[in-house]
Amino acid sequence: MRAILLCLFFAFAGIASAGSQPETPHTVLRFAVLGDAEPKPEPQFPNLAAAVADINKLTQQQKIDFVAGIGDIAHKGTLIQYENATPVLQQLTMPFYPIMGNEEHGSTTERFMQFANKWNQGKVRLDSPSYMLEFHDVALIFASPDHGRDFNDSGIAWILQQMKQVQTKPVLLLVHGAQTGVYPENSEKGISHPDFARVIGQPNLAAVISGDLHMDMDRVVHSKQLGAVHYLHIPALERTKIPDETRHTAMFRVFSLQSDGLMLVDTYQTGVPQPLARHAYQFSLPAIR
Repeated sequence: MRAILLCLFFAFAGIASAGSQPETPHTVLRFAVLGDAEPKPEPQFPNLAAAVADINKLTQQQKIDFVAGIGDIAHKGTLIQYENATPVLQQLTMPFYPIMGNEEHGSTTERFMQFANKWNQGKVRLDSPSYMLEFHDVALIFASPDHGRDFNDSGIAWILQQMKQVQTKPVLLLVHGAQTGVYPENSEKGISHPDFARVIGQPNLAAVISGDLHMDMDRVVHSKQLGAVHYLHIPALERTKIPDETRHTAMFRVFSLQSDGLMLVDTYQTGVPQPLARHAYQFSLPAIR
């Protein structure tokens, strides 16, 4: 009888132990980010088209919830650049969330908004060049610059207000250019408003995602942590400038948030089905109290 009871005890203990094992992390949110296009001199978008085709294929294998644009699609905001980019971006099978860059400020905010909604063909409706997407585990703030690549006082106040609204969640901030000094390859280019330091100092800011610099991913430090904040550069699709213009490889990046709070960042070269291992990066979202 004692042997039977011992067997039952160990059997139930085994079941309890198996039931208490932690759940295997799984992806709860995945999105792709497209960098600067703004081709010149010709308003043609072959690499943007290749990235769109790749993302559409990729989402058949691993669901991509949406695509973000980091600004500078239309060089100098000209009508022909907007018009030529439109049929390309309309091929995306998932919602597209763009922000303005300094190039779009070569024209008007109204023109940007008109085409941003054309690109989506009703999948989503954008009412402002800056907005926030809130999810269960994270919030994404899409902050278009007020002028050039920088912010006015009102723009900084808007970002801080959004961060306060979701102060119990980690925040990913999408801006066209990071603050000056983050990337020594062109340390003077970027956000210079002194109060942007208040944004960076918010305890729920996890990462700043930016483009603007057109950096060659193979010849710069494109992903890094400074203080408590991670900085992720999105490479330009149509042309590279830094450290020089001698070679260009079209790439885009995909962010996959895991259920345990780990963010995986993969980089894809257009036309290559697998991510480039040399450019992989990961970070954990901060635990907000």
